[in-house]
Amino acid sequence: MLTNWLQHTDFAYPWVLLLLLLIPLIAYVYSRRQIKLKANLPISSTRFINRTRTLKTTLKPLPFVLRLLALAFLIVALARPRDKFTQTETNGKGIDIVLCFDISGSMTERDFVPNRLEAAKEVASNFVQQRPGDRIGITIFSNISFTLCPVTTDHNMVLQQIQKINSGYLQEEGTAIGSGLATSIDRLQYSKAKSKIIILLTDGVDFGGKVSPDIATSMAKTFGIRVYTIGIGSDKQIDETVQTPFGPQVQKHQLEFNPTLLKSIASQTGGQYFQAEDKDALQKIYSSINQLEKSDIKITTYNRYEEKFLPWLILGLIFLFVEIVLRYTVFRRFP
Repeated sequence: MLTNWLQHTDFAYPWVLLLLLLIPLIAYVYSRRQIKLKANLPISSTRFINRTRTLKTTLKPLPFVLRLLALAFLIVALARPRDKFTQTETNGKGIDIVLCFDISGSMTERDFVPNRLEAAKEVASNFVQQRPGDRIGITIFSNISFTLCPVTTDHNMVLQQIQKINSGYLQEEGTAIGSGLATSIDRLQYSKAKSKIIILLTDGVDFGGKVSPDIATSMAKTFGIRVYTIGIGSDKQIDETVQTPFGPQVQKHQLEFNPTLLKSIASQTGGQYFQAEDKDALQKIYSSINQLEKSDIKITTYNRYEEKFLPWLILGLIFLFVEIVLRYTVFRRFP
């Protein structure tokens, strides 16, 4: 609770808080003074002296403690604590974007580090952070497709959903590019944004689905949606360690990749096709798309403050009042 309060609290005069350092110094001087004021009389035995410690003598330091508390609260009030609210206003027209991820088994190939899908997630997250003001959604597909996040300006939620993506999420193997593209189009077909785009990331090996890639491409053209396709991976062979009855063995493994379909989808919808053979290339591709699709957005950020010094001031005055009352009544000293 204290950490949360500090995160949202600001002080108009933070330098005033340095006065709090005087409180332990005052307490030290007071304790030293009390020691000096104690009377000493050397005697051989204290058995004949009755115990004289009472509740009043036990609570004798109470007025001083109350004065220190009053001083502390008044110093904090003088520093003017206030709740800080950061607000952002966007003016203009943004772009509606759907990130469409292939999460089929082939996306776990390790020609990227640590694999194709994890590299794609990291680069896509960086892309989202560079698109303030745009609405972004996420769809995923393997043999079936699913909307993981509708288009929204809540980029924190988008980033959280990207981190949840993993191969096998849909528990269906295969790669139905047409179905993934159709689901993405469905998220954008009623959009009023000046520009609507889909970034389709896959290895491009289509094994069919309920919607063919040709039909999905025609749907994108009908709704004026540009599709940027990213072919991730290559058709090269890599060494892969597999378990056999004779122990682990290194075998040659042919990576799957088919860019022809992705080039066709991008060309017909007015987008562009890119090929990424490693993580650096993938990062450059997203940077290129970021430059191609510019938002007409003006973002204004300002801070709003709500004063919170009054409770501190009231508590400080209450402690001071109680201290004065006790000092001149219960703990009054007579000459």
